[in-house]
Formats: sequence, C-alpha cells, structure tokens
Amino acid sequence: MIDSLSLGIGSLVVLVLLIAIRIPIAYAMIFVGGVGIAIVNGSDLLFNQLKTLAYGQFSIYDLSVVPMFILMGSLASRAGLSAALFRWANAWLGWLRGGTAMAAIAGCAGFGAVCGSSLATASTMGRVALPELRRYRYSGALATGSLAAGGVLGILIPPSVVLIIYAIIVEANVVTMFAAAMLPGLLAVVLFLLTIAVYVAIWPDAAPRHGGVDRQEFRAATIGVLPVLLIFGIVLGGIYAGFYNPTPAAAVGVALVWAYGALSRELSFGDLIDALKETASTTGMIYLILLGAELMKIYMSRIGLPQATAEWIIATGMSPMLVMALLLLGLIFLGCLMDSLSMILLVIPFFWPVLVDLNGGLYMTAEGSGFGMSTEDLKIWFGILALVVVELGLITPPVGMNVFVISALAKDTPMIETFKGVIPFFAAEIIRVLLLLSFPILVLWVPRLLSG
Repeated sequence: MIDSLSLGIGSLVVLVLLIAIRIPIAYAMIFVGGVGIAIVNGSDLLFNQLKTLAYGQFSIYDLSVVPMFILMGSLASRAGLSAALFRWANAWLGWLRGGTAMAAIAGCAGFGAVCGSSLATASTMGRVALPELRRYRYSGALATGSLAAGGVLGILIPPSVVLIIYAIIVEANVVTMFAAAMLPGLLAVVLFLLTIAVYVAIWPDAAPRHGGVDRQEFRAATIGVLPVLLIFGIVLGGIYAGFYNPTPAAAVGVALVWAYGALSRELSFGDLIDALKETASTTGMIYLILLGAELMKIYMSRIGLPQATAEWIIATGMSPMLVMALLLLGLIFLGCLMDSLSMILLVIPFFWPVLVDLNGGLYMTAEGSGFGMSTEDLKIWFGILALVVVELGLITPPVGMNVFVISALAKDTPMIETFKGVIPFFAAEIIRVLLLLSFPILVLWVPRLLSG
C-alpha cells in the first residue's frame, strides 16, 4: 500500500507535468483530482461529488463579487481612468529627477485600486506612460523596469480579485483582507519611489530633469482626477464604513466607472460589449479553476496529504518560520511559471491546512502556538505574504510575466534591458517581504484598528 505522502507527491508531479505540456490548469486539476478520488474511494463517490459540487461551489454568494470586480476593471481599462491618474501623478511629481517614472508607479497604484489585476495594470499604464517616458528621454531600462514593477501593485492593492479568491478558499472575511492589504500596498509604493530616487541618484543620465508642467496643466490634471478618486472613495470607503459588503460595492463601482466613461466619451457601446465578453470569459476560466481546485482539495484531504506533510515537517525539526520562508521561496519560483490566480488556487488549498497544523494541534511550543498568533491572524498574515511573493514572481527573471507584457509594448527596448531595470525593484520587494515576515503587525494593524 502506497503511503499518503508518496501518493500525494506523485499526484502533484503528474499535475505539474500536465501543466508543463500546456494542458490548461483547470483541466489538469480536474483530471488529477477526479482520477485520484476514483482510485482512492471509487468512481461512485466521484460521480456523487460531481452531481452537486459545481453548483455548491458557484452558488456561493461571496463568489458573486468576482465577475463584478472583473467587469469594473475591464471598464476602467477602456474608460481613460489610467490616463487621468498618470496625468495627475505626473503633475505632482514630474518636476523631480525621475519624477515621471515615479508618476508611473503612483498611477499603477491608483489604477490597481480600481482594476485589481497586475497584468491589466501593467498593460494599460504602459500604453499611457511609455510615450511620456520616451518624450523625456528616460533610459529604456528605467522606463520599462518601473512600469513592469508598478504593474505588480494591481494584485494587492484593494480591490483585488486574487485576494478575494484567497479569502474564499481559507474562509476569511474579504473586507478584513482588503484592510490588511492597505499598509503593505502603501509600503510597496514608498519602496518603489525610493528605489527610483536611488536609481537616478546613481545614474542621473537615466532620467534627465525637466521642468514639470505649467500651472494651467497642473490645475487641469488635478481636477481631471477627482472623479477617479471619488469612485475609489465610494467603493472602498463604503465597504470600510459598513454601508455595503463587497458585492454591492463592486456593482456600485461598475455603474460609476461606466458613467465616468460615458460622460467623458471614452467608453462606447462597443467597449461595453467587449468588456462584458471579457468578463464572461475570465469569470468562466476562474470558476472552472475553482472546480478543479475543490476536486484537488477533496482528494488531498481524503488521502491525508496535508496532515502527513505536517507530521513529516515536524519530524525533520524545522521551525514553523523556516517552513514559511521555504514556502514563500517556492511561491516566488512558481510565480515565474504561471499566473497569480492559478498559483493561489493550486497551492493554497494544499498548504493552508499544513500551516494550521504547524500553528497549533500538531506543533506546540513552550510559548504556545507555532507562529505565535491565532489561526484567524495567521489567515490574514499568510494571505498577504503569499500575494506579495506572487507579485514578486511577476518580475522575477527570466520568466516574469509583467516583463513580457511591457516588452511587447516597448519594442525598441531589448528585453534584457527591461530585466536589468526591474532588478532594483526586485530588491525592494525582497526588503518588503522580509519586513512583513519579521513584523506581522504591519499586516495585522489596520484590521485590528478597524475592528475596534
């Protein structure tokens, strides 16, 4: 009889091989999970699960927020919000050396707060900011590197679709996760701005100084961004104030972004149809991956792989913090190979039970639980750490997906230059991971403040 650990590892190897030969991750997970359940418990159990599993998964009310936020982001990318945010940021920061690159970072942060997707943020802001960076003769490495790095902010700064999916998987409160992401997101923005300041101090020719904008353009940019800030304030402010939960908030956001695009004549009826089609396609893909992830979760729990893994880790004598560090390193590696949502759905259902066992039950120290915090706090802390290192994978050489997105837009800049440009931002992200890993209060402070 094959033990649980060997059987589970073998299944994971098969899953990775299927993904490596370009089988869509949803189909790979459904196949491995379904076949695994049939082998362990028989085909009757598998068919009984399939009768109700899809409906049970997709009818969860909290999941209805996903297509709404996807539609909001899709409309935002077509409605000119990115241009308004960049003009405003450039009006305030453009006079500094490296200020236009800083404005691109600030614009990415603002657009990420409306869009919630890293790849969409990088692509949309790249189209807006690259012409300005070229006009002011920024080096190819700094221009493309700052945009590729700025794009990663879309995955963490609320509202984030990936953060919502994580909350659903571990049964965390979505609003609490949004609150927890605020300070780490702002920390990323500050570190990226400091990175640009240090970069241009060392290589001043990378960002020639220019005079900024005149008073009239400054006033127009500031007025132009007010509707965008109002949308952001109504959506997230309403959630935190308790006026509505995330699903109605997303619906309000969709209506406001559509109204903004229609009034500014940036959003046509054709754009609306395209946004709806894109939303349907993306949502269908996410739901199918969720189904595969649930089958994998059932299979892994039936063979007891998470518990066997936790017992094996404890037997090795590794501390919970070392296990966390190794897990984060693994997530960085996976982030080079697959998109953030697929990775979260693949990894979290397997590793979360292991961390719970390490935090309590199976691993108790003289001081108390393994990580020194409650399971609820661990959910929040690990979720933010996981998303931060998933971000890191998007700019990790040699396969960072954001780098490829920006390189496709900046055809005159060799890809090797873009990778050179993201290295300083990669270092800044490593600093952020170490800070969040060493000081969990950076993640937990805002949720505790809002909870009273």
